[in-house]
Formats: sequence, structure tokens, C-alpha cells
Amino acid sequence: MTITHDVLLAAIDRITAAMQRDFDRLNAADGALGDGDLGVTMSRGMRAISDMKEDLPDDIGTALFQCAQAFTKTSGSSYGTLMATGLMSAAKTLRGQKAIEASAIPELIAAARDKMQERGKAELGGKTVLDSLDYLASAMAGADDMAAAAAQAVDTALDDFRDKPATVGRARIFGEKSIGMDDPGMLAMQSVVKAAVDL
Repeated sequence: MTITHDVLLAAIDRITAAMQRDFDRLNAADGALGDGDLGVTMSRGMRAISDMKEDLPDDIGTALFQCAQAFTKTSGSSYGTLMATGLMSAAKTLRGQKAIEASAIPELIAAARDKMQERGKAELGGKTVLDSLDYLASAMAGADDMAAAAAQAVDTALDDFRDKPATVGRARIFGEKSIGMDDPGMLAMQSVVKAAVDL
């Protein structure tokens, strides 16, 4: 599969719809372990991107840069900042390219994970979106069916961390109470990825 401008626009539509669909679910999950506004953050951010998507250039890197800017303008939340950081990472690598081969995606995800980790001063294994991205990068590398591998990876990450305590971010203050609960950021990434790959 090759990601082109048209493929990107279609993915934006699906992710925007998914964030609207999961608005209450994400807010509820975030309310249990955070501020309760993750659904607001994600739906506003994607709506801002969707509103300007017809003006996005064919250059995938520049398009992602503009998406990151649009997302940032709508959200002052830490999760919104991390999402924009990940998009910026990919944008810098892809600037000048009008198409991306699927084989390049795992490396882009890994680089975004690293930039987000640096920005958030967090470690892997803390039960955060970083762990979802880590699972994604590993599962998609060399996979015959990258879409299926991506969808399975975000599910597996949630399953593997559900019964672990959160040790990073606001959720860490809940300590043992976070055991048995899904991390809101990981849930959001699950929705984003499954919408992006259309599964």
C-alpha cells in the first residue's frame, strides 16, 4: 500500500468520525484517571484538521506539519501536545515526498514514539500511549498485512497493560487503583489506528 494525498484525506475523515463516535467513551476513561477531557481534545483536534483538509498540499510532510499545527491550536492538553509532536516528527522526515511506501511506516512510528517520549519525559512501560506506539512499530515491521498488524497491536497493548499500574503522567497518582483500568491515551490511539487503517 502506498500512502498518497488522497489516502491521507480519507484517513482524516475516518479518524474525525471515530473521535466523534468515541467522544463520551474517551472522556469517561479520562475522567477515571485524568481530567476527563480527552474526548474533547481528540474531537476538537481532528475537527480542526478536517476543516482545513481540502487545502492540504500534495507534499505529505508539509500536509502533516499543517495537521500538527491545526491540532495544537485547538488543544493545550498534554495529550494534544504529544500528538502534535508525533505528527511533527513524521512531517520533518517526509517533507518533499508525495507518497509513502507502507514499509516506511514502522520507522516513522518509532521515531514519533521517541520524540514524544523525549517531549513527555516518560519511559516505556508506564502504561501510556508510548507503549501503544512501541507495540505498533514492532508489530508492523515486516508484517505481510500491516493494517491487520496495526489493529492487533493496539488491542494487544491495551490487554497487556490493563492489569498493570500506571506509573507515568496524571494517572500515576491513582497508583494501584489504575490496575484493571485502560489508559485513556492508549484507548484513543486504538481508535485512531483502527480508523486510519479502516478496520
